[in-house]
Amino acid sequence: MATIAMFVWNDFRHDARVLKEAQTLAGAGHEVTVHALLAPGHTPAEQTMHDGVKVRRLPRSPLGGKASASRSGGVGMAWKIATRLLTHLRFCWRLARQGADVIHAHDVNVLPTAWLAARLSGARIVYDAHEISTSREGYGSLRRLVGALEHSLFSRMDGTITTTNARAKFFARAYNVQRPVVLQNRPRRSAVPPTDRLRDELSLPQRWPIILYQGGLQQGRGLEGLIGAMATVPRAYLVLIGGGQLGPRLRQLAKDPALERRVFIVPTVPLAQLPSYSAAADIGVQPIVNTCLNHATTDSNKLFEYIMAGLPVVATDLREIRAVVQGYRVGELVPSGDTAQLAHTLRRLVEAPALRETYRRNACRARAELHWESQESRLLGLYAALLGAPVACPR
Repeated sequence: MATIAMFVWNDFRHDARVLKEAQTLAGAGHEVTVHALLAPGHTPAEQTMHDGVKVRRLPRSPLGGKASASRSGGVGMAWKIATRLLTHLRFCWRLARQGADVIHAHDVNVLPTAWLAARLSGARIVYDAHEISTSREGYGSLRRLVGALEHSLFSRMDGTITTTNARAKFFARAYNVQRPVVLQNRPRRSAVPPTDRLRDELSLPQRWPIILYQGGLQQGRGLEGLIGAMATVPRAYLVLIGGGQLGPRLRQLAKDPALERRVFIVPTVPLAQLPSYSAAADIGVQPIVNTCLNHATTDSNKLFEYIMAGLPVVATDLREIRAVVQGYRVGELVPSGDTAQLAHTLRRLVEAPALRETYRRNACRARAELHWESQESRLLGLYAALLGAPVACPR
Protein backbone atom coordinates (compact mmCIF):
# COMPACT_ATOMS: atom_id res chain seq x y z
CA MET A 1 0.00 0.00 0.00
CA ALA A 2 1.10 3.57 -0.69
CA THR A 3 1.41 6.88 1.14
CA ILE A 4 -0.58 9.58 -0.67
CA ALA A 5 -0.39 13.35 -0.11
CA MET A 6 -3.34 15.31 -1.50
CA PHE A 7 -3.05 19.08 -1.84
CA VAL A 8 -6.02 21.45 -2.18
CA TRP A 9 -6.26 25.27 -1.92
CA ASN A 10 -9.24 25.44 0.43
CA ASP A 11 -9.94 24.57 4.05
CA PHE A 12 -11.34 21.11 3.18
CA ARG A 13 -14.66 21.62 4.94
CA HIS A 14 -16.99 21.59 1.92
CA ASP A 15 -14.95 19.91 -0.82
CA ALA A 16 -17.01 16.79 -1.48
CA ARG A 17 -14.91 15.63 -4.43
CA VAL A 18 -11.59 15.67 -2.57
CA LEU A 19 -13.18 13.98 0.45
CA LYS A 20 -14.63 11.14 -1.63
CA GLU A 21 -11.35 10.51 -3.44
CA ALA A 22 -9.44 10.50 -0.15
CA GLN A 23 -11.97 8.11 1.41
CA THR A 24 -11.82 5.74 -1.57
CA LEU A 25 -8.03 5.54 -1.47
CA ALA A 26 -7.96 5.18 2.33
CA GLY A 27 -10.62 2.48 2.08
CA ALA A 28 -8.34 0.55 -0.30
CA GLY A 29 -5.63 0.52 2.36
CA HIS A 30 -3.55 3.54 1.35
CA GLU A 31 -2.36 6.10 3.90
CA VAL A 32 -3.92 9.40 2.81
CA THR A 33 -3.11 12.89 4.10
CA VAL A 34 -4.94 15.95 2.75
CA HIS A 35 -2.92 19.19 2.92
CA ALA A 36 -5.26 22.18 3.06
CA LEU A 37 -5.65 25.76 4.31
CA LEU A 38 -6.33 26.60 7.92
CA ALA A 39 -9.55 28.45 8.73
CA PRO A 40 -8.84 29.87 12.21
CA GLY A 41 -11.70 29.19 14.58
CA HIS A 42 -13.30 26.72 12.18
CA THR A 43 -10.75 24.00 11.46
CA PRO A 44 -7.93 22.37 13.45
CA ALA A 45 -4.36 22.46 12.16
CA GLU A 46 -4.28 18.65 12.30
CA GLN A 47 -6.98 16.02 12.51
CA THR A 48 -7.67 12.39 11.69
CA MET A 49 -11.12 11.73 10.29
CA HIS A 50 -13.21 8.71 11.26
CA ASP A 51 -12.35 6.97 7.97
CA GLY A 52 -8.62 7.26 8.64
CA VAL A 53 -7.97 10.23 6.33
CA LYS A 54 -5.50 12.64 7.93
CA VAL A 55 -5.70 16.40 7.41
CA ARG A 56 -2.87 18.91 7.92
CA ARG A 57 -3.49 22.61 7.46
CA LEU A 58 -1.40 25.76 7.11
CA PRO A 59 -2.60 29.39 7.32
CA ARG A 60 -3.30 31.13 4.02
CA SER A 61 -0.94 33.89 5.13
CA PRO A 62 2.03 32.95 7.36
CA LEU A 63 1.89 36.41 9.00
CA GLY A 64 -1.87 36.50 9.54
CA GLY A 65 -4.67 38.49 7.94
CA LYS A 66 -4.16 41.69 9.96
CA ALA A 67 -0.67 42.24 8.58
CA SER A 68 -1.88 42.10 4.98
CA ALA A 69 -5.08 44.04 5.66
CA SER A 70 -3.07 47.05 6.86
CA ARG A 71 -1.58 47.51 3.39
CA SER A 72 -3.42 48.92 0.39
CA GLY A 73 -2.91 49.67 -3.31
CA GLY A 74 0.17 48.38 -5.10
CA VAL A 75 1.97 47.70 -1.83
CA GLY A 76 -0.94 45.58 -0.65
CA MET A 77 -0.97 43.55 -3.86
CA ALA A 78 2.79 42.97 -3.70
CA TRP A 79 2.43 41.92 -0.07
CA LYS A 80 -0.39 39.53 -0.96
CA ILE A 81 1.68 37.92 -3.72
CA ALA A 82 4.73 37.63 -1.46
CA THR A 83 2.80 36.01 1.39
CA ARG A 84 1.02 33.67 -1.03
CA LEU A 85 4.38 32.54 -2.45
CA LEU A 86 5.71 32.01 1.05
CA THR A 87 2.69 29.85 1.91
CA HIS A 88 3.23 27.77 -1.23
CA LEU A 89 6.88 27.31 -0.28
CA ARG A 90 5.81 26.09 3.15
CA PHE A 91 3.40 23.62 1.56
CA CYS A 92 6.10 22.49 -0.87
CA TRP A 93 8.50 21.83 2.00
CA ARG A 94 5.82 19.97 3.98
CA LEU A 95 4.81 17.83 1.00
CA ALA A 96 8.40 17.00 0.12
CA ARG A 97 9.25 16.11 3.72
CA GLN A 98 6.30 13.75 4.01
CA GLY A 99 8.04 11.36 1.64
CA ALA A 100 4.79 10.27 0.00
CA ASP A 101 4.72 7.76 -2.83
CA VAL A 102 2.19 9.93 -4.72
CA ILE A 103 1.36 13.64 -4.55
CA HIS A 104 -2.17 14.37 -5.79
CA ALA A 105 -2.71 18.00 -6.88
CA HIS A 106 -6.32 19.19 -6.87
CA ASP A 107 -6.64 21.92 -9.54
CA VAL A 108 -4.22 24.26 -11.24
CA ASN A 109 -3.69 26.66 -8.32
CA VAL A 110 -1.64 24.02 -6.48
CA LEU A 111 -0.15 22.24 -9.50
CA PRO A 112 3.28 23.99 -9.68
CA THR A 113 3.85 23.59 -5.93
CA ALA A 114 2.85 19.93 -5.99
CA TRP A 115 5.04 19.27 -9.05
CA LEU A 116 8.08 20.88 -7.38
CA ALA A 117 7.49 18.88 -4.20
CA ALA A 118 7.27 15.69 -6.25
CA ARG A 119 10.56 16.51 -8.00
CA LEU A 120 12.26 17.18 -4.68
CA SER A 121 10.96 14.02 -3.03
CA GLY A 122 10.91 11.61 -5.96
CA ALA A 123 7.15 11.04 -5.62
CA ARG A 124 4.79 10.22 -8.47
CA ILE A 125 2.35 13.02 -9.24
CA VAL A 126 -1.34 13.04 -10.18
CA TYR A 127 -3.12 16.14 -11.50
CA ASP A 128 -6.86 16.36 -10.83
CA ALA A 129 -8.20 19.16 -13.06
CA HIS A 130 -11.56 20.07 -11.56
CA GLU A 131 -12.10 22.91 -14.04
CA ILE A 132 -10.97 24.28 -17.40
CA SER A 133 -9.20 27.23 -15.85
CA THR A 134 -8.07 28.75 -19.15
CA SER A 135 -11.75 29.59 -19.83
CA ARG A 136 -13.39 30.04 -16.47
CA GLU A 137 -15.45 32.70 -14.66
CA GLY A 138 -13.15 34.99 -12.67
CA TYR A 139 -9.91 33.76 -14.29
CA GLY A 140 -9.82 36.26 -17.19
CA SER A 141 -6.56 37.96 -16.24
CA LEU A 142 -4.88 34.65 -15.42
CA ARG A 143 -5.73 32.66 -18.54
CA ARG A 144 -2.35 33.03 -20.22
CA LEU A 145 -0.47 32.13 -17.05
CA VAL A 146 -2.73 29.14 -16.38
CA GLY A 147 -2.39 27.96 -19.97
CA ALA A 148 1.39 28.23 -19.82
CA LEU A 149 1.53 26.29 -16.55
CA GLU A 150 -0.73 23.50 -17.76
CA HIS A 151 0.98 23.31 -21.14
CA SER A 152 4.34 22.94 -19.41
CA LEU A 153 3.30 20.48 -16.72
CA PHE A 154 0.39 18.40 -18.06
CA SER A 155 2.64 16.07 -20.04
CA ARG A 156 4.92 15.60 -17.01
CA MET A 157 2.17 14.09 -14.88
CA ASP A 158 2.20 10.40 -14.00
CA GLY A 159 -1.60 10.39 -13.98
CA THR A 160 -4.39 12.87 -14.79
CA ILE A 161 -8.05 13.11 -13.82
CA THR A 162 -10.92 15.42 -14.72
CA THR A 163 -14.66 15.67 -14.20
CA THR A 164 -16.45 15.18 -17.56
CA ASN A 165 -15.88 13.54 -20.92
CA ALA A 166 -15.97 16.93 -22.67
CA ARG A 167 -13.21 18.24 -20.41
CA ALA A 168 -11.14 15.10 -20.92
CA LYS A 169 -11.35 15.62 -24.69
CA PHE A 170 -10.37 19.26 -24.30
CA PHE A 171 -7.27 18.54 -22.22
CA ALA A 172 -6.15 15.73 -24.54
CA ARG A 173 -6.39 17.99 -27.59
CA ALA A 174 -5.12 21.21 -25.99
CA TYR A 175 -1.96 19.67 -24.53
CA ASN A 176 -1.48 16.64 -26.79
CA VAL A 177 -1.67 14.21 -23.90
CA GLN A 178 -3.48 10.98 -23.14
CA ARG A 179 -7.11 11.59 -22.22
CA PRO A 180 -7.49 12.00 -18.42
CA VAL A 181 -9.50 9.55 -16.34
CA VAL A 182 -13.05 10.88 -15.89
CA LEU A 183 -14.50 10.93 -12.38
CA GLN A 184 -17.81 12.76 -12.36
CA ASN A 185 -18.84 14.73 -9.29
CA ARG A 186 -21.36 12.13 -8.18
CA PRO A 187 -22.45 11.81 -4.55
CA ARG A 188 -22.10 8.66 -2.53
CA ARG A 189 -24.95 6.18 -2.84
CA SER A 190 -27.76 6.97 -0.42
CA ALA A 191 -31.53 6.93 -0.25
CA VAL A 192 -32.62 9.72 2.07
CA PRO A 193 -36.44 9.72 2.32
CA PRO A 194 -38.32 12.98 1.71
CA THR A 195 -38.15 15.30 4.72
CA ASP A 196 -39.80 18.51 5.91
CA ARG A 197 -36.51 20.02 7.04
CA LEU A 198 -36.75 23.14 4.88
CA ARG A 199 -40.44 23.68 5.64
CA ASP A 200 -39.78 23.38 9.36
CA GLU A 201 -36.58 25.46 9.52
CA LEU A 202 -37.97 28.24 7.30
CA SER A 203 -41.49 28.08 8.78
CA LEU A 204 -43.11 27.83 5.37
CA PRO A 205 -46.86 28.26 5.85
CA GLN A 206 -48.07 26.72 2.56
CA ARG A 207 -47.57 23.23 1.11
CA TRP A 208 -46.36 24.77 -2.14
CA PRO A 209 -43.57 22.99 -4.05
CA ILE A 210 -40.02 23.97 -3.03
CA ILE A 211 -37.58 24.75 -5.85
CA LEU A 212 -34.00 24.21 -4.68
CA TYR A 213 -30.65 25.56 -5.83
CA GLN A 214 -27.60 24.39 -3.90
CA GLY A 215 -24.05 25.48 -4.61
CA GLY A 216 -21.92 28.60 -4.92
CA LEU A 217 -23.59 31.99 -5.13
CA GLN A 218 -21.33 33.21 -7.93
CA GLN A 219 -21.49 35.05 -11.23
CA GLY A 220 -22.41 32.95 -14.23
CA ARG A 221 -24.66 30.58 -12.29
CA GLY A 222 -27.88 32.22 -13.55
CA LEU A 223 -29.03 33.06 -10.04
CA GLU A 224 -30.16 36.64 -10.61
CA GLY A 225 -32.31 35.40 -13.49
CA LEU A 226 -33.60 32.55 -11.34
CA ILE A 227 -34.80 34.93 -8.64
CA GLY A 228 -36.31 37.18 -11.31
CA ALA A 229 -38.13 34.21 -12.82
CA MET A 230 -39.81 33.47 -9.48
CA ALA A 231 -41.90 36.64 -9.83
CA THR A 232 -43.95 34.76 -12.45
CA VAL A 233 -43.92 31.36 -10.72
CA PRO A 234 -46.71 31.70 -8.12
CA ARG A 235 -47.56 29.18 -5.42
CA ALA A 236 -43.97 28.01 -5.10
CA TYR A 237 -40.95 28.64 -2.88
CA LEU A 238 -37.33 29.07 -3.96
CA VAL A 239 -34.53 28.12 -1.57
CA LEU A 240 -30.86 28.77 -2.36
CA ILE A 241 -28.33 26.92 -0.17
CA GLY A 242 -24.77 28.15 -0.36
CA GLY A 243 -22.45 31.11 -0.05
CA GLY A 244 -20.38 33.35 -2.27
CA GLN A 245 -19.69 36.86 -3.49
CA LEU A 246 -23.12 37.22 -5.09
CA GLY A 247 -24.93 36.59 -1.79
CA PRO A 248 -25.61 40.25 -0.86
CA ARG A 249 -26.93 41.05 -4.34
CA LEU A 250 -29.27 38.04 -4.32
CA ARG A 251 -30.58 38.90 -0.85
CA GLN A 252 -31.39 42.38 -2.11
CA LEU A 253 -33.28 40.97 -5.11
CA ALA A 254 -35.23 38.65 -2.81
CA LYS A 255 -36.67 41.68 -0.98
CA ASP A 256 -38.88 42.47 -3.97
CA PRO A 257 -42.53 42.62 -2.76
CA ALA A 258 -43.52 40.05 -5.40
CA LEU A 259 -41.09 37.58 -3.81
CA GLU A 260 -41.68 38.34 -0.15
CA ARG A 261 -41.60 35.18 1.96
CA ARG A 262 -41.17 33.00 -1.14
CA VAL A 263 -37.41 33.27 -1.77
CA PHE A 264 -34.94 32.21 0.91
CA ILE A 265 -31.15 32.03 1.07
CA VAL A 266 -29.66 29.51 3.50
CA PRO A 267 -25.92 29.58 4.33
CA THR A 268 -23.73 26.64 3.28
CA VAL A 269 -24.58 23.54 5.30
CA PRO A 270 -22.18 20.73 6.34
CA LEU A 271 -21.68 18.07 3.67
CA ALA A 272 -23.10 15.34 5.90
CA GLN A 273 -26.37 17.26 6.29
CA LEU A 274 -26.82 18.34 2.67
CA PRO A 275 -28.73 15.21 1.52
CA SER A 276 -31.46 15.79 4.09
CA TYR A 277 -31.89 19.37 2.84
CA SER A 278 -31.99 18.19 -0.79
CA ALA A 279 -34.63 15.61 0.10
CA ALA A 280 -36.82 18.38 1.54
CA ALA A 281 -37.31 19.98 -1.90
CA ASP A 282 -39.62 19.15 -4.81
CA ILE A 283 -37.61 20.44 -7.80
CA GLY A 284 -33.86 20.91 -8.24
CA VAL A 285 -32.71 23.75 -10.50
CA GLN A 286 -29.35 24.23 -12.26
CA PRO A 287 -29.57 27.50 -14.28
CA ILE A 288 -25.85 27.88 -15.07
CA VAL A 289 -25.13 30.26 -17.96
CA ASN A 290 -22.90 29.33 -20.90
CA THR A 291 -20.39 32.14 -20.35
CA CYS A 292 -17.18 30.16 -20.86
CA LEU A 293 -15.84 26.78 -21.95
CA ASN A 294 -15.67 25.66 -18.34
CA HIS A 295 -19.43 26.13 -17.98
CA ALA A 296 -20.13 24.62 -21.42
CA THR A 297 -18.41 21.37 -20.38
CA THR A 298 -19.73 21.04 -16.83
CA ASP A 299 -22.25 18.68 -15.29
CA SER A 300 -21.75 19.81 -11.66
CA ASN A 301 -22.18 18.27 -8.23
CA LYS A 302 -25.68 19.60 -7.77
CA LEU A 303 -27.15 17.81 -10.79
CA PHE A 304 -26.18 14.41 -9.37
CA GLU A 305 -27.13 15.47 -5.83
CA TYR A 306 -30.63 16.35 -7.02
CA ILE A 307 -30.95 12.96 -8.71
CA MET A 308 -29.70 11.17 -5.60
CA ALA A 309 -32.41 12.99 -3.64
CA GLY A 310 -35.03 11.86 -6.18
CA LEU A 311 -35.78 15.39 -7.41
CA PRO A 312 -37.08 16.36 -10.85
CA VAL A 313 -34.51 18.63 -12.48
CA VAL A 314 -34.72 21.89 -14.45
CA ALA A 315 -31.30 22.61 -15.93
CA THR A 316 -29.50 24.53 -18.66
CA ASP A 317 -29.21 22.73 -21.98
CA LEU A 318 -25.44 22.11 -22.09
CA ARG A 319 -23.87 18.98 -23.56
CA GLU A 320 -22.88 17.12 -20.38
CA ILE A 321 -26.00 18.17 -18.50
CA ARG A 322 -28.16 17.18 -21.48
CA ALA A 323 -26.61 13.71 -21.55
CA VAL A 324 -27.75 13.09 -17.98
CA VAL A 325 -31.15 14.84 -17.98
CA GLN A 326 -32.30 13.44 -21.32
CA GLY A 327 -30.49 10.13 -20.99
CA TYR A 328 -32.24 9.30 -17.73
CA ARG A 329 -35.40 11.38 -18.36
CA VAL A 330 -35.18 13.13 -15.02
CA GLY A 331 -36.37 16.61 -15.94
CA GLU A 332 -36.51 19.53 -18.36
CA LEU A 333 -33.84 21.56 -20.18
CA VAL A 334 -33.91 25.30 -20.85
CA PRO A 335 -31.72 27.50 -23.09
CA SER A 336 -28.78 29.23 -21.41
CA GLY A 337 -29.71 32.59 -19.92
CA ASP A 338 -33.36 32.46 -21.06
CA THR A 339 -35.20 33.71 -17.97
CA ALA A 340 -38.61 33.62 -19.63
CA GLN A 341 -38.22 29.98 -20.63
CA LEU A 342 -36.86 29.11 -17.20
CA ALA A 343 -39.94 30.67 -15.59
CA HIS A 344 -42.25 28.87 -18.02
CA THR A 345 -40.64 25.49 -17.31
CA LEU A 346 -40.71 25.99 -13.54
CA ARG A 347 -44.40 26.98 -13.71
CA ARG A 348 -45.12 23.87 -15.76
CA LEU A 349 -43.58 21.59 -13.15
CA VAL A 350 -45.07 23.46 -10.21
CA GLU A 351 -48.54 23.09 -11.72
CA ALA A 352 -48.12 19.44 -12.80
CA PRO A 353 -47.60 17.12 -9.81
CA ALA A 354 -48.10 14.04 -12.02
CA LEU A 355 -45.22 15.13 -14.27
CA ARG A 356 -43.03 15.78 -11.23
CA GLU A 357 -43.84 12.32 -9.98
CA THR A 358 -42.80 10.77 -13.31
CA TYR A 359 -39.46 12.56 -13.20
CA ARG A 360 -39.07 11.67 -9.52
CA ARG A 361 -39.48 7.95 -10.26
CA ASN A 362 -36.97 8.22 -13.11
CA ALA A 363 -34.51 9.98 -10.80
CA CYS A 364 -34.88 7.22 -8.23
CA ARG A 365 -34.01 4.66 -10.93
CA ALA A 366 -31.10 6.77 -12.19
CA ARG A 367 -29.53 7.10 -8.77
CA ALA A 368 -28.93 3.34 -8.80
CA GLU A 369 -26.24 4.08 -11.42
CA LEU A 370 -25.18 7.69 -10.89
CA HIS A 371 -23.30 7.36 -7.62
CA TRP A 372 -19.66 7.67 -6.58
CA GLU A 373 -19.20 3.99 -5.83
CA SER A 374 -19.94 3.05 -9.46
CA GLN A 375 -16.79 4.85 -10.62
CA GLU A 376 -14.37 4.23 -7.73
CA SER A 377 -12.66 1.49 -9.74
CA ARG A 378 -11.37 4.13 -12.20
CA LEU A 379 -9.52 5.97 -9.43
CA LEU A 380 -8.20 2.75 -7.93
CA GLY A 381 -7.17 1.53 -11.36
CA LEU A 382 -5.19 4.71 -12.00
CA TYR A 383 -3.33 4.31 -8.72
CA ALA A 384 -2.73 0.61 -9.31
CA ALA A 385 -1.13 1.46 -12.67
CA LEU A 386 1.02 4.14 -11.03
CA LEU A 387 2.18 1.86 -8.25
CA GLY A 388 2.44 -1.36 -10.25
CA ALA A 389 -0.02 -3.10 -7.94
CA PRO A 390 -3.31 -4.96 -8.42
CA VAL A 391 -6.52 -2.98 -7.98
CA ALA A 392 -7.66 -3.05 -4.36
CA CYS A 393 -11.34 -2.66 -3.54
CA PRO A 394 -12.38 -0.26 -0.74
CA ARG A 395 -12.88 -2.02 2.58
